[in-house]
Amino acid sequence: MKDFDRAFRSLFEVNMGIDSKERVLVFSDIIRPDELLSVADRDRRQRLNATARQVADFAARSWGNASFVEFPATLTSGVEPPEALWLETFGSEAVNELDGAGLLALLLTKSASAEQISRAREIVVSHQQDAADVIIAMSNNSTSHTRYRALANATGARFASLPHFDPEMFHTSMAVDWSVLAARTARLVAAINKAEWIRITTPNGTDMHICKQSRNAEGDDGLLTARGSFGNLPAGEAYFAPLEGKSYGTMVLEWGPTRKLDEPLRLTVEQGQVTALEGNDPHRRKLEERFAENSTCRNLAELGIGTNDKASRPDNVLEAEKILGTVHMALGDNSGFGGKVSAPFHEDYVFYRPTLTAIMKDSTEQVLIDDGRMLV
Repeated sequence: MKDFDRAFRSLFEVNMGIDSKERVLVFSDIIRPDELLSVADRDRRQRLNATARQVADFAARSWGNASFVEFPATLTSGVEPPEALWLETFGSEAVNELDGAGLLALLLTKSASAEQISRAREIVVSHQQDAADVIIAMSNNSTSHTRYRALANATGARFASLPHFDPEMFHTSMAVDWSVLAARTARLVAAINKAEWIRITTPNGTDMHICKQSRNAEGDDGLLTARGSFGNLPAGEAYFAPLEGKSYGTMVLEWGPTRKLDEPLRLTVEQGQVTALEGNDPHRRKLEERFAENSTCRNLAELGIGTNDKASRPDNVLEAEKILGTVHMALGDNSGFGGKVSAPFHEDYVFYRPTLTAIMKDSTEQVLIDDGRMLV
């Protein structure tokens, strides 16, 4: 592990800005018996879990107060993690108070109202002295779009989310010049925030008009040193939650989260919702099942633009969505970053060689990406 020690130290000192008195929590998930995985993905999942343990061990050796939690993988990204992780994150007093107030079950099923979420926030903040200070989320399925993550940030925790992570990324997309990436991301965010609509076209037939009215783009630059900060690692994107009920067009999916699709899927979007699916790849069935379970999964949840010049691999969505000059669009939950849709699902799809045009309130246009080449 000698060659990883330097990467682990950079994670904690550069990305997280750790203080010697802070409590670190690292968590991961384990493969469920019912999961059908390729040999390669099973190997990555096992390495991810083992590396998460090593990250926790490194933190314990270096700063003294670190813990590790693992649990069976959730069914998909965006599903709330189990109660055991809440206990380790917030402490038993906070979780017992949530349970006693009838809130914990509602939070775990994503059925809490806005008022109930606000009350839950008050409870965890009142016990923030027991909460973890630095959280490294190394579960395969993402906890980014969960009540758990939002409440952890409310206590002041700094939260790094590494879903679908491959440990080799410590030597590639995590080895980027973070200050250069941050400056590039900030320029792009400023340009996006001048627009009211964004148009995305790609050579494969994707043509989307995405409504940004009243929504604010933000940057994920990997520098999670401010109290309550959150982001992906590896980082490198500008993103926003489109205004619900407005966006329209066609999305042609060629890549899923971990593989190139056997056949592209064509999604029709009307009034911010997927209304039709065409194509015969097996991923179509997965989407249809999610849509049938909960109609909120049809929501166009996110537009993101990659800004990481060290990211390159298309077969892992965590890194793929950060590739400089790509765009990604997500379906499902956007309640954690400015949207209004709460869904037990959030999945990103990456689009290559995009042309991205920002359309202003006065109808003037500015091309920010031309056939995958960043212009800002």
